[in-house]
Amino acid sequence: MAAARRTTRQNQYRTSRQGQAYVYGNVVPKTEVNPQRVPQENPKPRVKTRRKAGRKQKKANGISPAYTAFLAAAAVTAVMICVGYLHLQADIVNRSEHITALQEELADLNEQNTTAYNSAESSINLETVRARAVGEMGMVYAAWGNVIEYDSPTKDTVVQYSDIPEDGILAKSRTALR
Repeated sequence: MAAARRTTRQNQYRTSRQGQAYVYGNVVPKTEVNPQRVPQENPKPRVKTRRKAGRKQKKANGISPAYTAFLAAAAVTAVMICVGYLHLQADIVNRSEHITALQEELADLNEQNTTAYNSAESSINLETVRARAVGEMGMVYAAWGNVIEYDSPTKDTVVQYSDIPEDGILAKSRTALR
């Protein structure tokens, strides 16, 4: 029932748009009177509590020298890490640009090499080379009896002890003599 009374009293006062209060119902409530405060004669205990509160607040907000040193060291470390990171990023970018330049140079050299190879290959006529080798230099095609195979003891060098004869034949196999 007390809750019902409270809601009805709360509903009795409604404010209009201009800020004036309307009272609904037939009972006008009495206005409440606020008690007046009496000034205290002795403000000293308040000063002590204010000083204590100020000390506590300074202590809570104050930063000790050790904490300041820790924060400074953390800030310096963070800056050093950031500078190192930026240095590594710059190094990576420089290396990437250098690699790109080298790749472009390699592509140019490959193109020049291919062009030179193709021009050299197209300028050589193998029939002219064969005719000159056989006609002017006296070379002959290898026949079955002209090739002599032997085992070299050192496998990496061959020593020539005498000149090659004019006819180009060093020795003939037995089957070639028949």
